Amino acid sequence: MRHRLLVLFSAFLIVTAVSAQTAKPAAPAAAKKWTAPRTPWGDPDLQGWFTNLQEDGTPLERPDQFAGRSLDDIKGEELAKIKRDTQKRTITTFQGPLHAPENWWQKDLNLEKGSQAWLVVDPPDGKIPPLTQEAKDRAAARAAARRASGRGPADSWEDLSLYDRCITRGLPGSMMPVIYGNSYQILQSPGFVSIRYEMVHETRLIPLDGRPHASPEIRSYMGDPRGHWEGDTLVVETTNFRDDGTFRNANGATLRLIERFTRTAPDKVRWSVTVDDPKTWTRPWTFSMPLTMDDSQPVLEYSCHEGNLGLQNILKAARAEERKAANAK
Repeated sequence: MRHRLLVLFSAFLIVTAVSAQTAKPAAPAAAKKWTAPRTPWGDPDLQGWFTNLQEDGTPLERPDQFAGRSLDDIKGEELAKIKRDTQKRTITTFQGPLHAPENWWQKDLNLEKGSQAWLVVDPPDGKIPPLTQEAKDRAAARAAARRASGRGPADSWEDLSLYDRCITRGLPGSMMPVIYGNSYQILQSPGFVSIRYEMVHETRLIPLDGRPHASPEIRSYMGDPRGHWEGDTLVVETTNFRDDGTFRNANGATLRLIERFTRTAPDKVRWSVTVDDPKTWTRPWTFSMPLTMDDSQPVLEYSCHEGNLGLQNILKAARAEERKAANAK
C-alpha cells in the first residue's frame, strides 16, 4: 500500500512539472490608457509652465538632405545625431560671457532632447508653399520704395524691427523657440484661456464663449483670438493683424492662424499652427512642435532695457560711420 502511494505521488510530481514547463505565461495586464486631466468645471486641463527650448535650432522646413523622407523616418540614432550636432553648433555660436556669467547661455540648453528633424508637417514634403504673385509684388514694391528713399539700414528707429525695439515678437513668433526666454504659462478659467509669454512679456486672453471677432478695423500685433474645444483639443483662431507685425510678411487683413493645443502626456502639450492667407501663400500650411511642462522654468520678468540701449547705440554707431565717411572725402 505504501509503495502504491509513493508511485502515485511521484507520478503527480512529474505531471505537475511537465504542465508547468508547457503552460503559456500569463498575458501581461493591459497598460492603463492615460487620460488628460480636467479642470473643476470640466474642460481639458492645459495649465502649467511650459518650454520649447529643446526645439531651438530645429529648422522650420525640411532640409534638402531629407528629400523624399517623412518626419517619421527620422528617428532613433539618426535623429539623436542631428540633435547632437545642433547642440554643438549652437554652443559654438554663443561662446563667451556676453556680459553675463560664463556659459550662461548654455546653462539650460539641451537640444539633444529635441523630438523633430523639422517643424512643417503639412504639406507632406515639409516645405512652405510658394508665395502668390500678389505677395511677390508686395515684397518687390517694399524693396523698390526702400531703394528710392535713399535711407540707410539704421537712419531711424523705424528701420529696426518690432522685436529689436522690444515691442513684440508677434504671433506665432512669440512661441517660436530661441536661445533664451522660452517659458510660457497657460492659465484657464471658466470661459477663458490665457497664455503668458516670457519673451517681450505679452499675454493673450482667449475667450471661449462663441463671441464674434472684433471689427476688421480693430487690428493689433497679436491679433484677435477666439477659442473653442474640439474634444480634448483647444482650437484658437486668430485674425485682425496689423500689417507691420505679421508672420513672414503676410497680409494682416487676410491672415488667419489656427492653433491647436492638445495635452498628449502628463508633461506634454502638442502645439500646431495652421497659417492661412490666400493673399500670401498658394495654400494653407501647418507646423507643429511639443511644449514640455517644466516647473523649474517659470515666466520671468522680461526687462527689455537691453533693447532700448541697443536701439540707441545702433543709431549712434550709424551716425559715427556717416561722419567718418564724410571726413574721409
